[in-house]
Amino acid sequence: MKNLNALLLVLFLSQGFALAQDRPTIQAQPNTVYVSADGKFEADPDTAVVQFNIAAQEDNSRAAYDRASKQAEQVRQILRSNGIDPKAAEISSFSIQPIYDYKPAKPKLVGYRVNASVSLKLKDFSKVAPIVQQLSDTDVTANQSITYVLEDLDAAKTKAVEDAYRRARQSAVAVAQAGGRTLGELSYASVDTFENVRVTPMVQSMARMAGPGGLPAPTEEFSPQTVTVTAHVNAMFNLK
Repeated sequence: MKNLNALLLVLFLSQGFALAQDRPTIQAQPNTVYVSADGKFEADPDTAVVQFNIAAQEDNSRAAYDRASKQAEQVRQILRSNGIDPKAAEISSFSIQPIYDYKPAKPKLVGYRVNASVSLKLKDFSKVAPIVQQLSDTDVTANQSITYVLEDLDAAKTKAVEDAYRRARQSAVAVAQAGGRTLGELSYASVDTFENVRVTPMVQSMARMAGPGGLPAPTEEFSPQTVTVTAHVNAMFNLK
């Protein structure tokens, strides 16, 4: 029994003082073992987020607005030609700004610039390349980029929790066996999950454009980076 108490003391101390402030405070109970473990699950992204700007600059605000409207209509036509409802695209910002020439002693108004930031979420990755290629060919958008994300996190979180619990139980079994006991049923558990979205945007103007001599594009045949979901499990088991 002394050996078991010593093992339990070491186990509690090994959790670290830094975690004590953001983890549940559990009172040690007789004939129990309390363990913590981390688990993870790597999932393929399920959504491609295409982002781009529609920008137009003219001498007056009306002309800039009309030109931006024509460019937006071209974008809508591209989406329709690829079987996508234009309503699926979302505008995150829209602005009309005066443009000044600051070289003279007194700033001079030289025009107006209209800028709209647009994002489009696609579940069908096969549509990403044609849409971006057409946007680049029409030259009506700028700053195109793609980010691959995981929107359906529930299944990945479940897998990460299962992995963390398996590791926690393995630790509890080791402690019980070292103390000459057997592990009983689970009496308490808490779970925290985290999404580590490491996916970085890639410039879309080069996404599918063939290189010199018909060489594959820089991103050809590469897969989107996986999204890692991690879980932390605190568990208390009874000892027999």
